Amino acid sequence: MDTAGYERILTQRKAEIEARLTKIDDDLGQQRSADSEERATETENDEVLEEFGQVGETELRAIDAALDRIGAGTYGACVTCGQPIAAARLKAVPHTPFCQECAAGREARA
Repeated sequence: MDTAGYERILTQRKAEIEARLTKIDDDLGQQRSADSEERATETENDEVLEEFGQVGETELRAIDAALDRIGAGTYGACVTCGQPIAAARLKAVPHTPFCQECAAGREARA
């Protein structure tokens, strides 16, 4: 498998997420309003930003793991069963560590 294209896609996505996480951190660090109604709105907004940040961190870990698999020469093989991950699946979710069958099994158990 030619992994150079996937490595480029993953590296670009990683940079996008890191930039977004930096922006979220900056927004969360802003001084808050003295107005109690405004503070309540800002608190709700902060909760949403924190959730976005957690999702970004999770995706970042998955991307780093995928880049590690590229480096190890195991990218494109399911980490559970060892079978090849379909090209269409990798195109849709390039950081996935699971083939479709193993991913479906994990979801069914969750």
